[in-house]
Amino acid sequence: MGIKQISKLVAMLLASFFFIIVGTLYLNLARAANHREAPITALDHKVDITDWFAFVSYEPGREDTVTFLLDVDPLLEPSNGPNYFPFDPELVYKINIDNNQDAEEDIRFEFRFTTEIRLPNVFTGLVGGIAGIPTITALDGAGSEGLSLRQTYTVKMVEITGGGEIATVLTNSTGQSLFAVPTNVGPWTMPNYATEPAPEGIYTLSNGIRVFAGTVDDPFYIDLGAAFDSLNFRVALLTAEQDADDTQNLPPAYDDVAGFNVNTIAIEVPIEMLTSDGQIHSADEPEAVIGSYGSTARSRTKTFNDPGEPATLSDDLEKIQRMGNALINELIIIGTGEKDKFSMSEPAEDGQFADGPADAPDNFFLNPLLATLLKVVFGVPVPDVPCTDLLPVVQYIAPICPGCTTPGLVADLLRLNTGIPPTQVSANMGFDMFPDIITKLAFAQAQTASRRSGWLS
Repeated sequence: MGIKQISKLVAMLLASFFFIIVGTLYLNLARAANHREAPITALDHKVDITDWFAFVSYEPGREDTVTFLLDVDPLLEPSNGPNYFPFDPELVYKINIDNNQDAEEDIRFEFRFTTEIRLPNVFTGLVGGIAGIPTITALDGAGSEGLSLRQTYTVKMVEITGGGEIATVLTNSTGQSLFAVPTNVGPWTMPNYATEPAPEGIYTLSNGIRVFAGTVDDPFYIDLGAAFDSLNFRVALLTAEQDADDTQNLPPAYDDVAGFNVNTIAIEVPIEMLTSDGQIHSADEPEAVIGSYGSTARSRTKTFNDPGEPATLSDDLEKIQRMGNALINELIIIGTGEKDKFSMSEPAEDGQFADGPADAPDNFFLNPLLATLLKVVFGVPVPDVPCTDLLPVVQYIAPICPGCTTPGLVADLLRLNTGIPPTQVSANMGFDMFPDIITKLAFAQAQTASRRSGWLS
């Protein structure tokens, strides 16, 4: 992604949040991003959701499926051993889908992880090519001996109906365990990471769903330091002439998350399993549109036991973090005093953040502070209060849902029209890490995994 395109993206963010979110949704690629945005997630990094994506898959032969990506645990420095970046076995990672426009989940996929220590007397979690331990070339069997800290996971599909919940455990079609792909610790331990063991982490489940879980390069692009240095962006808005010239790069532009990793859960689901009637619909039918969000939950109580013994966790869960649309809880909408409440609330309760007089400072959706700042600081011609241009992001209305007759509740859901044919996004927009989202996701980390420690040039 060239600096010219990066500066254009910054300008688009500043000039029109509506254009970025609604435009990309309508093009059938929905994405979102946050990094440690709420006080509660600044203290509990494992629950923090950094990105949430939902799009109709564009891999040939898979265009009748939807891919969801849940990225968690931000700003992972690749060389930070010895335990690196396992998923938290005390968390439940959830992918939630609303398919009848009521802002309530109708389908949920739950991921839970289990950690095993296979070499308890070795000081590091991943080791190979030393002391008689072979290099790591597999997730199981021969070549996996050096995976001391290894994780497996389970996937449960929950369907919510008027009569309650129907839960189905989804298993590997081969009958084998599902292994999380570890981070690439370097060329000595994992000499061929991109071809072995990473591809082994892509699994087809018994019902045709495909899944992946592992550590990958953070796909988001942001001048993070400048954004929170009181909007001190280091690339100004482009002039019309600059914007029209694709031959020039305008320095400087910064990607502060470059070289850092995140943990990713990816799941590819047939559209028929997501819609309310189990059918594929055209774009002008309301049944084609789904809303989704990712969430993480912990047990309400945790009791520590004797040293070395696992803690006792209660069965009842509390949502700690959720994400629907891009940057709503980090930069665009919600004030710091309400971020934890927003993170732990249900999307159907988001009307509380759009309540009262439109010009009230805590009416975050209709009177976002950032819009005022953009107008004052940069002279951006944002709409006057109430900022109703944000409503297509948080309601079921056109252009995302042209067939919807009622807008429904204000709810932070990432809405996707599954009736719009998939379009592979140009690499110029920064999505070149997704040539085939499931098959290649495991490889995305290979070039950046050890960049900060100097292993790869």
